[in-house]
Amino acid sequence: MTLRVKDLKVYYQTLRGDVHALDGVNFDLADGEIMGLAGESGCGKSTLGKSLIRLDSRMRHVGGSVELDGKELPIADDDAMVPFRYHEISLIPQYAMSALNPTRKIGRMINELLRSRGLRPADIAEELERRLELVGLDTDVLNRFPIELSGGMKQRVVMVMSTLLNPSLLIADEATSALDVSTQRSVAESMVEFRDRGYVKSMVFVTHDISLVYQMADTIMVMYAGRIAEKASTSTIINNPQHPYTQMLISALPEVGSTAEETRLEGIPGTPPGLLNPPTGCRFKDRCPMAFSKCNEQPPLLEIEPGHWAACWKTG
Repeated sequence: MTLRVKDLKVYYQTLRGDVHALDGVNFDLADGEIMGLAGESGCGKSTLGKSLIRLDSRMRHVGGSVELDGKELPIADDDAMVPFRYHEISLIPQYAMSALNPTRKIGRMINELLRSRGLRPADIAEELERRLELVGLDTDVLNRFPIELSGGMKQRVVMVMSTLLNPSLLIADEATSALDVSTQRSVAESMVEFRDRGYVKSMVFVTHDISLVYQMADTIMVMYAGRIAEKASTSTIINNPQHPYTQMLISALPEVGSTAEETRLEGIPGTPPGLLNPPTGCRFKDRCPMAFSKCNEQPPLLEIEPGHWAACWKTG
C-alpha cells in the first residue's frame, strides 16, 4: 500500500472562522494505482492534494494521519516535510509557470533542485536527458527560459522535474487544465508511462474533467463539500455509480457522437453548501432528489462491494 489517509481534517483559517475544506477523509491508494480525484470546484480535491505535501500556509491540520509506504508523514510540520518532498512525494501544480522561475533557465533550475536535495547534477544528467526525450522534449530546452516555451512544453518540464527523484507518490493538480485537448492527451499519456516505467509508484490526478481521467485512471474518487462521496474502479464509476451525486455528475457529461437535438444534458440544481459553517448530516441532501429524513445524519463511507465505497444511506 503506497498511501493510507485516515480521518484527515484540514481547515483554512479566515477572519470569519475556519473553512472545513477537508472534513474526515479516509481512503487507501495501492501500489501502482492511478486515482482520478474529481468533483465540482470547491469540493476539496485540490486541498486534499496539497495537504499531502503541505504547500499552503493558510492550511491548518486539525486531525487525522497520512501514511506513505508505512511511514507517517508529518504534514502538520512544514519543515519536517522537506526531506519527503521530491524524494518520496512530489507535486505537479495546476499552472506550470507557478513552479518555474522566469529569471532562471530550465537547466539551472533543475540543477538547483538537485543540489538542494543533496545530489550532483552530473550524476543525473543521463537520466534527465532520457526523461526529456520520453516526453518529447529536446535537451536544448535546458538552455531556454520558461517564457520561450509553450504551455505544453512547460508542463512537460515540470513533470520531468517533479519525478526526477522517483517519488513513491505523484500528485498532479489540474495538470492539464490550461492545455489544449491534444496536448492534454499527450501529457496524460506521458504520466501513465512514467507510472508504467516505475518512475513513480502511484499517482493522484486531481481534475474536474472526468472524461480525461476515464482514459488514464485505474480508480476514481468523487468528492463533495470536503468529504468523499464515492470511490471505485473507473469503469464502475462511469457505468454503475451508486451515490446520487456521482450519478448526476456522470449524467451531466455528453456522450461521444450525441447531438444537442438527441440528448439534452441535465445539470445539478442548486449550489454546494458553504464550508464556513457546513450543514449537518449528508452535505448533498439539499440538492439530492433521493433525500429523506435519515439524511440529516452523516452517512458513513462503506464498502458496498469489493473495491467500491460510497457514503449514502440509500446505498448502505
